[in-house]
Order: sequence, then structure tokens, then C-alpha cells
Amino acid sequence: MATSQKSFTQQLKKYYTFYTGGFVAFVVALAIAEQMGMPPRWIGYCFLFFTILLYAGIGIMSRTVEVAEYYVAGRRVPAFFNGMATGADWMSAASFIGMAGTLYLTGFQGLSFIMGWTGGYVLVALLLAPYLRKFGQFTIPDFLGARYGGNIVRSFGVIAAILCSFTYVVAQIYGVGIITSRFTGLEFGIGVFVGLAGILVCSFLGGMRAVTWTQVAQYIILIVAYMIPVVWLSVKHTGVPIPQAVYGKVLERLTEREKQLTADPKEQEVRKIFADRAKAADDKLKALPASFETERAAAAKKVEDLRAGAAPKAELDAAEAALKGFPASPDAAKEKWTKDKAGATARTAPPRPHATPYPGKDEAARDTARLNFIGVVFCMMFGTAALPHILMRYYTTPSVQEARVSVFWSLFFIFLLYFTAPALAVLAKFDVYTLVVGKAFAELPRWVNAWQSVDASLLSIVDINKDGIVQLAEIVIGGDIIVLATPEIAGLPYVISGLVAAGGLAAALSTADGLLLTIANALSHDLYYKMINPNASPTMRITVAKALLLVVAIIAAYVTSLKPGNILFLVGAAFSMAASAFFPALVMGIFWKRASKWGAISGIIAGLGVCLYYMVHTYPTFISWFGTTPMTKWFGLEPISAGMFGVPVGIVTIWIVSLLTPAPEKEVQELVDHVRYPSLAGDIDTRGT
Repeated sequence: MATSQKSFTQQLKKYYTFYTGGFVAFVVALAIAEQMGMPPRWIGYCFLFFTILLYAGIGIMSRTVEVAEYYVAGRRVPAFFNGMATGADWMSAASFIGMAGTLYLTGFQGLSFIMGWTGGYVLVALLLAPYLRKFGQFTIPDFLGARYGGNIVRSFGVIAAILCSFTYVVAQIYGVGIITSRFTGLEFGIGVFVGLAGILVCSFLGGMRAVTWTQVAQYIILIVAYMIPVVWLSVKHTGVPIPQAVYGKVLERLTEREKQLTADPKEQEVRKIFADRAKAADDKLKALPASFETERAAAAKKVEDLRAGAAPKAELDAAEAALKGFPASPDAAKEKWTKDKAGATARTAPPRPHATPYPGKDEAARDTARLNFIGVVFCMMFGTAALPHILMRYYTTPSVQEARVSVFWSLFFIFLLYFTAPALAVLAKFDVYTLVVGKAFAELPRWVNAWQSVDASLLSIVDINKDGIVQLAEIVIGGDIIVLATPEIAGLPYVISGLVAAGGLAAALSTADGLLLTIANALSHDLYYKMINPNASPTMRITVAKALLLVVAIIAAYVTSLKPGNILFLVGAAFSMAASAFFPALVMGIFWKRASKWGAISGIIAGLGVCLYYMVHTYPTFISWFGTTPMTKWFGLEPISAGMFGVPVGIVTIWIVSLLTPAPEKEVQELVDHVRYPSLAGDIDTRGT
């Protein structure tokens, strides 16, 4: 068995070496084609369709109708390759696209995500991975059902797995839509469904087996794509090709530039204009409902006066558009003016110092910022240790020892990107602050106009004070474009932009594959096979899994087209939900024999319930969707940190209810003993196969 596994590992190394060489040759060929005149759009199409065809090829070659292969890749994935696949599974659109963007926008505060996500893998290694691998089986609800007994706790595990995985997968498909629309010219909604096709070809035919080998290929693409632009930016600004080494030096120069922009009279002039706009919006809000009628009448009169005075067509068109878009009711006006006030107020402040920890105008604001930093670290750590699609990866290794080693490799491959993200954010920010701010609007770089045409919420630069020069306060930039625009910011050939898009696509597709598979497996294995039809044949089980995978993917794409929130919030919400629902039940189930079925059920309901309650009453998009009443944030914590309340509530609930209900049966306590003492390196556990 050991010889066979060693031979299998050697074959994999050979295959992926050839694959990497072929991909590099493909990029070089496209670079030559660009120099010979190939249009940028065609380069984007080549990257998009070549990589999707590549993943489809791996998916087709990995097709299977064997249950163990479909659910856990036959439990024969070597630790090194499982670590690489886990890295790709982990490097979602949030990590690849959103992480550096969050650091760009929030500076020091953004480090909370890196600390939380990397720290979470320590919890995985110490508290979960080896024990779940010793347990065997296929899914996280499987463990809950066996550990706590009965289908009730399994059902709640299925519901929680679907909820957090669906929220997460929507964020990935949203990232796919941004990438395909920017680099192929497709409309966002169409781009979402094109990306969906790429997701399905990776996972539909081969399940976990196909997803695993596709994710290894995707990791290679995404890490190469991430590194090249930031190394180039580092050379551009410092002459040193190691961005991590020059991070501190560039940060010092950025800090000096921030001070210059804070004191710049032109910047102060623009911020004053926004302060006046915020006050005007506030005055209209205070005067409602009378201000609604007054403002509507003024808009109508302006149109009449312009028509009577034969005003220029552009001016008349603008006035007519303003009248047409005027709110239909006082309530609609209140909503619009509230947004106007918030948007203007946000642009009245000077640049936030990138290196300043816990920014705030007073001690109370700094305390709130500090608490939110801790909240994000907490939720990302415990969420990482509870995400079903990540924990499932450790079912695929040949042994418990391999599961432990696999966590090490996972951390290493994740570290490569996370160690680079802060440097990328600082280098890109310094470039924008020095080479875009202060330029004439007529001389803006080409990448600015290209990204403004994709979505004004991603990038918008408007001459507020009409001086023809770009001020920082006139720029609205979304964090989701920082990584994707870095090659263009750095002045690299367009082929590198296509490469980064391919990397972002790989990150989003790899995570989406794992998430969709988690949802489909929870429904087909835990709900259909374990609870509805235990006599289903292996062929029927896999057929049901594939059908459900398709249905869930289409629903997720539709929800994504509604643009429910930015990528990082959706991902953070998924982590808070996973932490609240799963972490207490999993860890207490492994380390406390007295944890009972009703304790676990109550803990999952209470933890997840508190988390969801807080989010739907504090996050604006959820408030508008569900019609909930906004409430004051508890201790000032942002909705992304709702797990700060859910996790302790879940732990305390399991503890109290378990002590008040009968102890688990002897067989269950023996299972805990079995799981608590992982097998030796050579002991290959095949339970559930």
C-alpha cells in the first residue's frame, strides 16, 4: 500500500511539473501575440476560455461513479497536494481579490483578516483535522449525526452547512462576474453565468476527486498570477524585486504622502464641498416631508426654465434625468438623502493613516475600532476552524498523520499569498497617491477609464471642484479592483492583466467548487441517503448529488446577480455563521464526552440564531431584503463580527443543556475515545468507504 501511494505521488509530481511548464509557455505565447498586435479583449478571452477548458479537461478525466471517490477522492490524496488543494480552496475571491483591497482601504485594521485566517489553521491542526480524519465518513453533518446520535442534530448540521456555504459561494460567483465582465466585455449578469459554467465543469462529473486535482492546478495559476505584478511594482518604486523586504520603506514614503495630502488646500477645498453636501442632505432630512415637495417642485421648475431659455442640450438632459430620477415618495426621499449624507460625510475626512492602529477621533472611537479588530480576528479564526468545505479536505488524506502534515502544507501555501498582500496594498496605494492624485483629468492612465466603465462603484473619479486636477477626495475606489488592476497600475503588458484575471478566476472557481460540493453532499448524502432513502444505490446517490449541485449553482448565480454585498462582507458573514453553528458542537463533541444530543441541537440553534439576528438587524442590505428594523450595534461591533456573540452563546448553551439532559450512550462515548486518539502514521482508516 505504501509503495503504491509513493508511486502515485511521484506520478502527480511529474504531471503537475509538465502542467506548470505548459502554462508558462501559454503565457509567453500570448505575450508574443500581444506584441504582434493581438487586441486586449482577445487576450482576455484566451485566458478565460483556456483556463476553463483546462479545468474541464481535468474534471472529465477525473469523472467517477464510485461513492468514496466522489465524496472524499478515495482517501488517497498525498499531504503535499492536499495542502495545495486546500490552499486553492481557501484562496477564495476574498483572499485573492479582496484581501489586498481591504488593506488598501483600511490599512492596519485590515491585518485582522490575515491574523484571523492564518490563526484559524492553528485551531484546525490542534483541535479538529486529525480527529475528524480518524472518524472517517464523508461530511461534517456525518460527524454530528454519529457523535450526538439521531437525525435531528444531523438535520441542523445540514441546514447550517448550507447556509454558511451558500453565503460564501455567492461571494465567489460575484468575484467571477467582476472578472469576466472586466476582461471579456461581457455584461456582469452574463459574466456570472459564464463563470458558473466554469464552476460546474470542475465539480459536476468527478465530485471531490475532480475538485481536488483541479484545485492543485488552480493554486499554481493563482500564486504565479499574484506574485508577478507585486514584484514588478516593487522594482518600479524601489528597484528591489522582493516586495516583502521593501514594505517598510514604501510605507514610510506613503505616510509622508498622506501628510502632504492632508494639508493640501485643494484637498481641503474638495472635502469642504462634500461637507456642504452632507449638511444640505441633513437639512432636507430634518425638513421632511415638506422638503420632499419643495425639492420636487424645484427640480420641475429648473427643467421648465431650461426649456424656455433654450439651454444647451447636455444641461437640459441632466436636469430632465434628475427630475426623472427624483424619489417617488417621502420615504424614498428619506432613503436616498440618508445615503447621500453618508456618502458625502465619508469623503469629508482627510486620508486615513495607513499605519495607524485603531484610528478614531477620540478614545471611544479608538476603543470601538480596537474591539472590531479583535472581533474580526476572533470570527475569522473560529470560522476557519468550522468551515465545512475546509474540514472536508482532511477526510481525503490516506491517514491521520497525513492529515496533520497536510495542515502544515496548507498553512505554507496560504502564507505565500498572505505574506505578500500587505506589500501589494502599500505599493498600489503609493502608486495611486503619487501617480494619479495631482494629475490632470485629461492625462489619467488608461486603466482608470477602463475600470470606470465596468462599474462606478468599483472606481469613480469626478472633478468635484472643477479645477481639472485629480484630488484624492475625488476618487472613489472599491477594494475589489486593487489586485485585478495592479498590472495596469504598474504599467505591465496587458497579458499580465489577463494572467491576474486567470488567477482571480482560479481562486473564485476553486472555492466555489468546494462550497457547491459541500452543499450538494450535505443534501445528497446526509439528507437523501442517511435520512430519506438509506437503500439508495451508489449510482443513485451520485446522480442525486449531481442534480442538486446543478440546482444550487443556478440559485446561487441568481442571488449573485442581485449584488447582495461586497465580497469581503459576504465571506466574513459565512465565517461568523460557521463559527457560531459548528465550532462549539464540533470541539465539545471531540473533547467532552458529556456533551449530549439536545445540548448540541440547542447550541447550534442558539449560536446560529444569535449570529443571524444580529446581522439581519445591523447590515443595511439584509435590513432592506428582510424588512427588519435597524438596531444599535452591540458594543459598536460591525455585523461581520456577529460570531463574537454566537460562539460563546453556543458553548454556554451546549454546556448547560448537556448537564440538564441524559448523558450520551456508552457507544457514543466509545466513539469519542476512538476519535480522541488518532491513528499512528501507518494506520490508514477507511471507515465510511
